[in-house]
Amino acid sequence: MNEKDWNFALGSLGNPLADIKDWMLPPYPDWMEEKMRKTTNLDYKDFLKRKLIDVPNEGISIVDIELNPMLFDFQKDIVKWCLKKGKSAVFTMTGTGKTLIQCEWAKHIHNHTKGKIIIYAPLAVSYQTIREAKTKLGIEVNHCKEKSDLKDGINITNYDRIYKFNPKDFCAIVIDESSILKSLDGKIKTTLIEDYKFVPYKLACTATPAPNDYMELGNHAEFLNVMNYSEMLSMFFVHDGAHTQKWRLKGHAEEDFWDWIAKWSVVLTKPSDLGYEDNDFILPKLNIHNIKTISDFRLDDSYLFPVEAETLQERQKARRKSIPGRLSECEKIVNKLDEPCLVWCDYNLESSELKRRLHHSVEIKGSDSNEHKEKAMIDFTEGKIKVLVTKPSIAGFGMNWQHCSKVVFFGLSDSFEKYFQAVRRCWRFGQKKPVDVYIITSNLEGNIVANIKRKEENVLKLIENMVERTKDTISKNIKELTFEKTKYQPTIKMELPSWLT
Repeated sequence: MNEKDWNFALGSLGNPLADIKDWMLPPYPDWMEEKMRKTTNLDYKDFLKRKLIDVPNEGISIVDIELNPMLFDFQKDIVKWCLKKGKSAVFTMTGTGKTLIQCEWAKHIHNHTKGKIIIYAPLAVSYQTIREAKTKLGIEVNHCKEKSDLKDGINITNYDRIYKFNPKDFCAIVIDESSILKSLDGKIKTTLIEDYKFVPYKLACTATPAPNDYMELGNHAEFLNVMNYSEMLSMFFVHDGAHTQKWRLKGHAEEDFWDWIAKWSVVLTKPSDLGYEDNDFILPKLNIHNIKTISDFRLDDSYLFPVEAETLQERQKARRKSIPGRLSECEKIVNKLDEPCLVWCDYNLESSELKRRLHHSVEIKGSDSNEHKEKAMIDFTEGKIKVLVTKPSIAGFGMNWQHCSKVVFFGLSDSFEKYFQAVRRCWRFGQKKPVDVYIITSNLEGNIVANIKRKEENVLKLIENMVERTKDTISKNIKELTFEKTKYQPTIKMELPSWLT
């Protein structure tokens, strides 16, 4: 709508601002905003209030007595708030009980709708969720591989089976480890956003996302029907210079952006972020052991001495050539342990060599069947496997391995997220021992270690900033429900005695 059309519309609309709200979504063009403000004679503060983005409650209300007493207070309040919103995200640190939160949420949605609910989760996390829901909450969760396995109530399956189900069969959807939505053109992400668009109740759960990963936040908002990704960019962001793919928050919109995030998500790293007692949610000590092997490999004949690898190809060459030295160090650490150990690697050659050299080890590689992968991860969880050798891309998300306090990285990639998630399989709330992480690299891979350390420092600062910016609004939203009272509904008519009347 251009300015000429606007002037024509003024002649036929009695209250332009109110009418326009009914058929046109913000943001409005700058000239239109000015016209609207002048035409309606609004105070500017009132004008801004009319532009605020609201995320309405579309869910159900329950009272505390209906919640499972096994939940911690902060978990109960999160469940109540998510139920009331109807569509929301839970961004909380690993080990804060997202599995219990989503199962309790799903139970109350089923009690209300009597329909089918689907939980999508990474490989092997399904069995873990079923076990925790049963043993800790007494909730039955049905594992299904295809549509014929569905039952009324709560169902769970793996992401790779998403195409076997019809979204129209479900009244609610839960996506565990919902960081899968960050993939810009991923097929699973597209299916979740587009095919499940009209499911009435939705819950997304993942660890605290990187605050500068606006793609992940935008895709979560789109999945929850809060706002689509492009609308979010146009409302809160501007192109960063000449780079059309880089976006940064508008200076004046930063506060509004984080306030908007707090209207549809819960963000916390520990309960005290929102004013609760931490109690059992205090992490044990994390000990990082950097072990550097010496390699005399030269990247090419032009180098007189070995130098640190710079490019991706150079790093891959250096890593392959340093395998023998790193294997010797890994053997010294792992083979003398009398407790569970988790060994992370990135390449099949590394994986097969580790399996051959490490005592009592089981290997999981990408080409293995899903049945083997699931069984091996479950067996490691139950203590049937002493040493598990695998890749962060296979088992780095969703599994709870607090029984293990020894972690070995047989080299590092440049992905901080993979490193972070792999460490957090063991170093998470519920871990009772100090966790030892051994990072084995060669002298040629110093740049990779420095890069991961730099990314870690930046991300942790950004997460702390994200929590700080949202905690007041989130705490207010959640704790408002604590004081709600159930309205008394009398079922028997009361009659006063004659002597009192």
